[in-house]
Amino acid sequence: MKIPEKIIIQLKENFEIDTDSFKQSHNQNIPTSVRLNPLKPECGFKFSQRVPWANNAHYLHERPVFTNDPLFHAGCYYVQEASSMFVEQAIKQTVDTTKKIISLDACAAPGGKSTLLTSLLNEESLLVSNEVISTRVPVLTHNLVKWGTVNSVVSNNDPKDFSRLQNFFDLIVVDAPCSGSGLFRKQEDAIEHWSEESVKHCSLRQQRILHDLIPSLKENGILIYSTCSYSSEENENICDFIVNEFGLEPVQLEINPEWGITETKSKKKGYGYRFFPHLTQGEGFFLTCFRKKTEGNTNGYTAKNKILSKLSSAEEKNANQFIIDENFEYANYFGEIVAYDKSISEEINAVCSSLKVKKMPLHLGQLKGDDFIPHPYSAYLSCLSKEMSIAEIGAEDSLKYLRKQNFNLPEAQKGFVLLTYKNFGIGWAKNLGNRINNYYPAGWRILKEVF
Repeated sequence: MKIPEKIIIQLKENFEIDTDSFKQSHNQNIPTSVRLNPLKPECGFKFSQRVPWANNAHYLHERPVFTNDPLFHAGCYYVQEASSMFVEQAIKQTVDTTKKIISLDACAAPGGKSTLLTSLLNEESLLVSNEVISTRVPVLTHNLVKWGTVNSVVSNNDPKDFSRLQNFFDLIVVDAPCSGSGLFRKQEDAIEHWSEESVKHCSLRQQRILHDLIPSLKENGILIYSTCSYSSEENENICDFIVNEFGLEPVQLEINPEWGITETKSKKKGYGYRFFPHLTQGEGFFLTCFRKKTEGNTNGYTAKNKILSKLSSAEEKNANQFIIDENFEYANYFGEIVAYDKSISEEINAVCSSLKVKKMPLHLGQLKGDDFIPHPYSAYLSCLSKEMSIAEIGAEDSLKYLRKQNFNLPEAQKGFVLLTYKNFGIGWAKNLGNRINNYYPAGWRILKEVF
């Protein structure tokens, strides 16, 4: 692999890396790592070792065909690059996750860091998982939905839109769009697209994103910034931009020397954490943390209730039968019955009034006439009523269902049935006796041949 000489020279001058080992590492096999879902930690693969800086995360001996595993589609684990899981350490060392935390994952697709965040935060917290590129919102939504947590929304907004929510978030995570040099080993075509000009362009874009988002961070709030770039212009130089422009206070993290992570320091004493593939078992990655220390904490938002409306008595009756949880508040959201924890009612209203929300914390379904139609998203929830009709199916029928192919449910009750694989929900079907109607979303179905 021909790594651009500009990168090699900069890393040698700034960080005194062993360039031969660095180059050699880019010709080695890429480690495969998965992070188990704490709500349903099931995985049929054999692990080689733990990812040392993340709980519930493991390396695999080899990369299987995840598409063939119904547990993958049930949200039992997430396939995530190991270096990026270091966000877990940053959050645990800077935020009290036992408290109510209002957080933003600003550049969220495809959802690795969002699923990690939503597992670390409690159910009384709220994660706004935002993606500016509309075509990437469906995969982000799908990954969060099947994860099964009930404390996140998905939005599709430009960073400048968050000016409507000033002093709103306790935590902001910005995994910024970058030149991608840290992923050369994983995406060889990234080398063809890399240039010094692209680094400059990305640096300016990163500054604009931060300039738009930092005003929405509360006093004493935490900013976590990361890239998959090796270039100082996108990393340490951005640390100095954050200090110079906004006066944020750098936060140093504790790292185990055995992890092989390289701590750096910018001119303004911003602490950076670099992952080099010849020193750590993962791809190139950079992360830094800051705390907002400014006077005043005047909220720049007004909680309105223009979009969310109360349920009808019939809708409320069905909602209460579907999910029994006195901590939830129900509402009608564009004709759908949705729910969220009562503790975040004000924040949910503010977010829905200010942003283009694509997914609420819980989508239960719709009432059409006298029939309650469960929402596809609800199949992954662990808080469903125990009275729901459930049909356990095997791996072959699960994959047929996920491909929207025909199969039978001879033992199931008629009507809507939650299909499960190894007791984990994979989707809804309506059993008509002689056939079934498959309610798995067409955009999610498996296209690859698996038999």
